[in-house]
Amino acid sequence: MKDFLWILIVIAIAMVFPIFFFIKENPFDTASFLSLQEKEMVAWQRARMQISPSRTNYVETFKDMQKNSEPLKNVDSCILIGAPPVKKRLLTIGISSMKRPQRSYLLDTLESLFYSSSLSEQKHFIVLVHLADPDPMWHSQMISNISTIFKPYIQASQLVVINTPLKSYLPLKSLKRNFNDTPTYVAFRSKRNMDYAFLMNFATNHSDYFLMIEDDVKCVPGFVTQIATTVSAWENKPWVTLEFSPLGFTGKLFRTKDLPCFVNFLLLFYQEMPCDSLLSHFHDLLMQQTPVQFLPSLFQHMGNYSSSEGKFNSLKDIEFEEDDISSPNNPAASIYTSLKATNDSVPMNAYSLNRNFFYAKSAEAGSHLTVVLDSPANVFRVQVLTGSDLKGENQLKEGQIELGYSYTNQINDCDDYILLGLLVNGILNKQVLSNKSGKKVKCVRLLVTATSSSGIIVRHINIWVK
Repeated sequence: MKDFLWILIVIAIAMVFPIFFFIKENPFDTASFLSLQEKEMVAWQRARMQISPSRTNYVETFKDMQKNSEPLKNVDSCILIGAPPVKKRLLTIGISSMKRPQRSYLLDTLESLFYSSSLSEQKHFIVLVHLADPDPMWHSQMISNISTIFKPYIQASQLVVINTPLKSYLPLKSLKRNFNDTPTYVAFRSKRNMDYAFLMNFATNHSDYFLMIEDDVKCVPGFVTQIATTVSAWENKPWVTLEFSPLGFTGKLFRTKDLPCFVNFLLLFYQEMPCDSLLSHFHDLLMQQTPVQFLPSLFQHMGNYSSSEGKFNSLKDIEFEEDDISSPNNPAASIYTSLKATNDSVPMNAYSLNRNFFYAKSAEAGSHLTVVLDSPANVFRVQVLTGSDLKGENQLKEGQIELGYSYTNQINDCDDYILLGLLVNGILNKQVLSNKSGKKVKCVRLLVTATSSSGIIVRHINIWVK
């Protein structure tokens, strides 16, 4: 372990100069008032806090390690099923799968991925599966099953299956036993680190973001939209990974431009510890001190058997929530609007839990209807219904829902808003992914994004709170 910690320190030195570039592109929020030169000095001081001058001799050792290993030059991953899309997409969902002694959950996971996403969502992602077990009979069976069951997705370049031959792998014998693990388990987790590395290496150029999941999970409906919305809100903030599940390596989102660095990190330390522990060290090196987690989780573990030696695995994510069908809470709130209402229609009708509704005779771009809660709350679902209940007329065609947070105790508004989602056919119904920082929602705002040629009906704004 001491050797491993020394090597991490060396990498920290090697990353000082990339950190300077990172600051130019993504200034630290906590030092946004500093000049570029001052920010570079802050980064240098942060690096020096972890590195003493007496340790600089390890830089040459690190350079030699890079020069002599170069494991990616020998990687020969090949496509077994499908073809990558010609046009780059938003998201690649990566799965590495091995044969399990009891049963495989891979087909169930693939079904959940595609069945939990709409046709429009499927246009924005590709599923990349790495069949990482050397058993040729298992390979043949999985190829046959996937090709038959998921043929439409393969033809649409939404599903690609790859394999990496064993000759591409680093040695799996005489490995370090850092945690008093059995030699069998050390070989298993070391190979898994390389499985993930080869999967990510293949995924680098096919999308803007990469989402890692295990081969035994089920997904929340609409998970792609929820991830896309969260990425939009965090686009200009510094992060290494965004986490949509606390379970192991599942639900970890990377920028694909960061994958080559992490791939080399996995291969360099493949025998040291499991991949999720290596990811934690990788976070430390890139100065993401705490995980950026969003709740409730979008993925849940299924099945009872691990891929490791057929062990029993009852791991479940307690933050995962099935689709909620309970009645909304709609806590006490005031309603404010810039929409032009008819004389006999009041904004509170949109928030009441009875059959009343709010009618606005016009809706110009930029106008809003905002629910301001009396007390900030942990909101976990929002539903907005516009248009007639029977005929669907008077829908708001162009609009979005935003969540507001208050820092100055304003009475009729919030200081900061983030996008929750867009209205589709006049409706939004989705879970709220809350950052684990614990910020509570103060406002829910319906914002008109394009002027409507006719009046609109806001039938319900429903809120669920914990």
